[in-house]
Amino acid sequence: MSSEVRELVKKLMPDYSLSRPGKVFTDTTEFMDIDYGDVILLGDEHYLVLKNEMERRFGIEDPKYWVKRVRHMESNTPRILKLVFYENFPMKIGPFEIKCYRSPKKEARILDLVRGDRRFMQGVTHKDEKGNAVRVLDIVRGRRLDVVVHKIEADHYTYFHEHFPDILEKYIGACEAIRFLHNHDEKHGDIRRDHLWVEYDSGDYRWIDFDYAFELYENPFGLDVFGLGSILVYLVGKANITMSCAREAGMLECLEADLEPEDYSVVIGNRVVNLRKIYDYIPKELNNVLMHFSSGSRVFYESVDELLIDMTAALKAVRRL
Repeated sequence: MSSEVRELVKKLMPDYSLSRPGKVFTDTTEFMDIDYGDVILLGDEHYLVLKNEMERRFGIEDPKYWVKRVRHMESNTPRILKLVFYENFPMKIGPFEIKCYRSPKKEARILDLVRGDRRFMQGVTHKDEKGNAVRVLDIVRGRRLDVVVHKIEADHYTYFHEHFPDILEKYIGACEAIRFLHNHDEKHGDIRRDHLWVEYDSGDYRWIDFDYAFELYENPFGLDVFGLGSILVYLVGKANITMSCAREAGMLECLEADLEPEDYSVVIGNRVVNLRKIYDYIPKELNNVLMHFSSGSRVFYESVDELLIDMTAALKAVRRL
């Protein structure tokens, strides 16, 4: 098969140098067998595989073998292919145990729903010869929002007063994008910091990765709402603040705070959400939003609409500082 791939490269990408021509795959079921130099054929379109994408969390990189960085050979442009991969796992948040699973069909539906909406990543879905729903994605040229925030060189007071108001306003827009999904009876399913990107050219906030789904009968959209809250806590604090990290960083204002068990997150129990106890200039209206995601909360947000009402009021309070 190497000669076939070599001829394809010569014909479609004559200026491209390929050190190891591989095989042509029309069936992507066994995605672990597909590697650098192989070609995936979807209909009449050819995609040259360059590498596996990586999952980067907690300082660790894990290969995502079902997600391939490729080059669309007919146009010589980069793309990402997400091949069909199923998994499921439980998640516990407060009193709720949630069944989470991966659904390629659900992501395909959302890609159709948000086509042309720049608040979301863009792409199309093609079936391989075995009927696998392969999602062909445009690459978002940008950087994760949390990385952008982390790299702002300012102490927290300066960050909060000079940078955070605009960040919060744009984040409210990102939350409105999730409300759009919910209004169409769809969930993002995996809302976390590394799935919200800031585009280089426009500065727009854009959501990526929609293939997780979940079952939470008490509140069908609840996990998305908790995810939005977790991102907000990070943005307000300019970090996820834990007492161990505070000690290592010498953050005296954290160490001197009179924190109680109910001041911590209901989602990840060692993260502080009652940030007003650490930074007393955080308006009460904003801290009240954060406290809905604390282990001590008796009332959780049931919808993005409820969250947006309080966040909009909080933005006005932040702007008045």
